[in-house]
Amino acid sequence: MEFETWWLLGIPIFFSLGWIAARVDIKQLISESRSLPSSYFKGLNFLLNEQPDKAIDAFIEVVKLDPETVELHFALGNLFRRRGETERAIRIHQNLLARPDMPLEYQIHAQYELGQDYLKAGLLDRAEEAFNKLVDTPHSAQARRALLEIYQREKEWTRAIEAAKALQESGAGSRQKEIAQFYCELAQDELVHTHPDAAMDMLEKALAADRKNVRATMLMGDAYLAKGDTETALLTWRRVEHQSVPHVALVAQRLMDGYRTVGRPQEGANLLRSYLADASSIDLIEVVFKATLELNGVEAANQLVSDELRRTPTLLGLDKLLEARLLNAMPEVRPELSLVKNLVHGYAQKLARYQCGHCGFKARQFYWQCPGCSQWETYPPRRTEELNVMN
Repeated sequence: MEFETWWLLGIPIFFSLGWIAARVDIKQLISESRSLPSSYFKGLNFLLNEQPDKAIDAFIEVVKLDPETVELHFALGNLFRRRGETERAIRIHQNLLARPDMPLEYQIHAQYELGQDYLKAGLLDRAEEAFNKLVDTPHSAQARRALLEIYQREKEWTRAIEAAKALQESGAGSRQKEIAQFYCELAQDELVHTHPDAAMDMLEKALAADRKNVRATMLMGDAYLAKGDTETALLTWRRVEHQSVPHVALVAQRLMDGYRTVGRPQEGANLLRSYLADASSIDLIEVVFKATLELNGVEAANQLVSDELRRTPTLLGLDKLLEARLLNAMPEVRPELSLVKNLVHGYAQKLARYQCGHCGFKARQFYWQCPGCSQWETYPPRRTEELNVMN
């Protein structure tokens, strides 16, 4: 193809057209910026400087000047909700929904924000109603997550299972761990009302959802025990070792009590002592120490805690060692040893906490669902001091 000289004439023409278009856009942008109230920019500046209270005052002034600013209404509602003024946030989003000229996209957004307002305010029935209207909209995934949170707060475990399954089927990720825990909650309710057979049905579904669910195995052992089948309960509790070795500490007392019931306490003590080699923890030592003291005497119990303290030096272990020493101490040294023991015990109790791996919430007892962040299975089955020593 031969080069045509006249093509060169098109280059400055195209350049000129581009320059003119850019100038028009800039002029339009400047014009729109000048049309915005100064309070709008003040509000943005306050937000950037993390001063939400002053930002709210500035945005309220803008809304008074231009009530049609929908996006600004949404921003104001969010700021009110974050500050805890849920009544004002609810009014803003209700007013947006009441506008007849509101496009569908904004109506859906306002409905979602209103549901968040109700959830923040603790009005769970209204929040549920608001989110149910969104399950077939572009906000479906967020609405289903919110509904799942509501059902958990209300302890509506059957509805929580349905919501989790629907959320999972929508492609929002696996919820099998949560579903298994919901079945465990239902099973625990059945056990409280002495319905072991119904509890067994729920626990089988829990294990079908998550084969590694330690809680389901523990509760299944409890169900067998409630039915009077202690031997099967012992076999069930021992399966925890194959699911998670550290969690055997949580089932240790059940095992020891079960072996006492069937008349084989020494077998139970020997089993728990073997667990110490792979899953040493202060909770496990506590159970083994008492069993050893009862079955084998003070010297054996003393040697047990002494060996474990050398292997895992913790203040909690020292507290248990001093307790063992006091049992066999001479009368003349007992007062001083008791004083030291009480001092160590006071400090040890401050360290005897379980800590959530998600939010850091600490608690004296073990939780399957964190009271702080409501996440499931975020508590390691060891105390904080033990974890620090291990790390």
